Amino acid sequence: MENPKECKYCLILSTAPDLATARKLAQTLVERRLAACVNLVPGLESIYHWQGVIESSSEVMLVIKTELAKQEQSLAALSELHPYDTPEGIVVALGGGLQKYLDWIGSSLREDCDSLDKVHEANQH
Repeated sequence: MENPKECKYCLILSTAPDLATARKLAQTLVERRLAACVNLVPGLESIYHWQGVIESSSEVMLVIKTELAKQEQSLAALSELHPYDTPEGIVVALGGGLQKYLDWIGSSLREDCDSLDKVHEANQH
């Protein structure tokens, strides 16, 4: 496991109004190599204050896996692409993790990662 003080990865949490929007956001972040992986978690219910009223909405959670060094670019892309006026973008620095997986996150964010993707696929089986 990577030393927590040296871990250079993070999760960015966000929500989308529906699965189609969440998929579009996830696909774009991965294509731009701003995320190694985005988990989509449907069935989320959010209760919040908005413009002086308590609202409730069904949403899809996005769990975006990236490097701390790419968090600003990732948040900027979320702001640019998101349909909400005030999209959620919460960064959670990772304290560590399985080294092989963390290495895969880092390699997936580089342009030359195609050969490393094959290694990751082989490890999935």
